[in-house]
Amino acid sequence: MKKLKAGTLQLVTFIMVVIALLLASFLILNHVHKQFRLQTNHTIEMIRLANKGISYSLSQAEKTNDTVVIPLFDETYKSLKIKIDFWGVYERVYSQSHIKYKTFSKIALIGKEHSPIKTALFLKDNNRPLVVVGHTKIEGLTYLPKRGVKSGNISGHAFYGQNFVNGATKLSQNFPKLNTDLQSHIKALVEKPIENQYDVSYLDLNTKKVVNSFKNELLLAYSPNAITLTDLQLSGHIIIQSHTKITVDDTSKLEDVILIAPIIDIKRNVKGVFQAFASERLIVAENVKLDYPSALVLLGDYKKEDSETPHCLEIKPKSKIKGSVLCLGNTKKDNYDIQLKIADNVFVEGEIYCQQNLELRGTVNGSVYTNNFIVKEDGTTYQNHLYNGKINANKLADQYVGLAFEDSSKNVMKWLY
Repeated sequence: MKKLKAGTLQLVTFIMVVIALLLASFLILNHVHKQFRLQTNHTIEMIRLANKGISYSLSQAEKTNDTVVIPLFDETYKSLKIKIDFWGVYERVYSQSHIKYKTFSKIALIGKEHSPIKTALFLKDNNRPLVVVGHTKIEGLTYLPKRGVKSGNISGHAFYGQNFVNGATKLSQNFPKLNTDLQSHIKALVEKPIENQYDVSYLDLNTKKVVNSFKNELLLAYSPNAITLTDLQLSGHIIIQSHTKITVDDTSKLEDVILIAPIIDIKRNVKGVFQAFASERLIVAENVKLDYPSALVLLGDYKKEDSETPHCLEIKPKSKIKGSVLCLGNTKKDNYDIQLKIADNVFVEGEIYCQQNLELRGTVNGSVYTNNFIVKEDGTTYQNHLYNGKINANKLADQYVGLAFEDSSKNVMKWLY
């Protein structure tokens, strides 16, 4: 029998070890690939389920502050739950999927879609015709009182257009109503302390930059005194509330936050995306630019004003608002004051909803719903006159999603973080 050298035995042993290592590496790699593929499939499935939760919420007519578990009729290791509530004038839906030990969540801001035939103007029938003056222009479906529309004259200015309305006209019968839950929510925002409605953590406004995810608990900055927002960057799940007044200057950058106070003063050149709720006065100065989906809301019943600072939401020239402008509250027959004033050279892209008196001299690409138009010129008050106002529903994007009216379908307006 031929003897093998010791070196040969070592070589064989080395080769066997290498082969074993290669086989082990192959098995480990195969296992890792299998686990990676499984995790990837789980991640894709969690995203699909979260999207399913968002889609499910869009089909729900009513919102709920309770968390709802959606039955999947699938493997028991999967689950899906959603929660629908409000963020300002828009709905917010939180969708969370769960597979084994992992979760995935998506948060969306929800609004209502416009019908294919967009409404340019809905003017409530108060037994007065609409009177158009100057360079007024209305394009789109228009709901008018029984007495219709005619031309008029203000301070020597007649109507300079060719057609009173460029588009179909219908009789205005039932004034469109906001969603009942939304109306209650807006009233609660303005009239009740936020800490009585939400679980909150308190925010120190001495912190110059704060980004708070909507997955986190609400941050609230509250003061019984006036608040001035200067040199601040605030973004996300944040509410700022004052018992007297909030002032925003152009050194502050606000994104997705909510402001609540009796008086809100937005200074010149402010830029941002936020919602503002006032109960006495809301003033937007010149050259303010609020991007979509912003909202300006004045809430309060009409009372005869004798002061020099009346109950009013005013947007001054060269400002641009993308979103919703609302003036809410009961009015009276002897109301000859202006509750919502939109100056010339103001541009609104979205919706104006006014339950009281509106003076519109700017441009609206979208829809206007109002109880009554009013113009004050040279010491004279003109009832139901529209002077140089321009409304064009056809220029509003088909993808626009806005205010929650009753019996309107929902869609996603913005993904939150």
